[in-house]
Amino acid sequence: MKFWKYHGLGNDFVLVDGHDGSVEIDSDWCVRMCDRHFGIGGDGVLYIMPGENTDITMRIINADGSEAEMCGNGIRCVAKHAYDFGIVDREVFSIHTLAGDLEATVSVEDGKVRTVRINMGAPILDARTVPVDADGRFIDQPFEVDGVSFRANAVSMGNPHFITFTPLDEATVNKLGPILEHHPFFPRKTNVEFCRVEDGKIYIRVYERGAAWTLACGTGACATTTAAALNGLVPFGEPVDVHLPGGWLKITVDPDLGYVLMEGPAELVFEGNTQE
Repeated sequence: MKFWKYHGLGNDFVLVDGHDGSVEIDSDWCVRMCDRHFGIGGDGVLYIMPGENTDITMRIINADGSEAEMCGNGIRCVAKHAYDFGIVDREVFSIHTLAGDLEATVSVEDGKVRTVRINMGAPILDARTVPVDADGRFIDQPFEVDGVSFRANAVSMGNPHFITFTPLDEATVNKLGPILEHHPFFPRKTNVEFCRVEDGKIYIRVYERGAAWTLACGTGACATTTAAALNGLVPFGEPVDVHLPGGWLKITVDPDLGYVLMEGPAELVFEGNTQE
């Protein structure tokens, strides 16, 4: 099978192009291909599928075989592939995801996409919809797990995120990531962001649902910036520089919470064929 390897800030993916309807999703194949020792290696597999009243559809299968509703770094890679390989012929186009229909705007240099801006839609703040086991908004609320107390925020960008700005040492962060992902407070598990804000910039470490520690998480950057704005740590309506281990994104949160804009790079690494 033909594949392409992409990354967004080091968050890496195997991409399969089935925009013509010729490909079916195979989660077992995805697990094998994501294995970094015996497969291609990746945090997940991106499928480009026929559009559903959109130009194309994106489906994302995590390295453990589970399906994610959305992936911010992945959708930038999908947008780059779709434009660079002529699946779409416009610099603004629509992508259907399990989190809804999103608009992509590509910036092109020498005929190739360099950066992608995605309108990620409105953040979800209703706790039961995120989902977490709480009512109303879960913003700057106390939480305790495994004897550690901190304040946290629950935000969904089509997939659930649990965000804390409480200073925690590295050993505690390393311990809490996998514990929180599977904690019963989260009915569909959760992504976890450990964050700090310095000089108006946000710095994040991400424990990603279904992929463990990753170099970047686009939806996590969007959810974190939303939580930071709601906590008065960064402004609404202005681009905020967000640093993840793999690099930088720019995130803008609408003052009315109607949308979140994410802008950042996507890179093609190599392409090839599998024997399966």
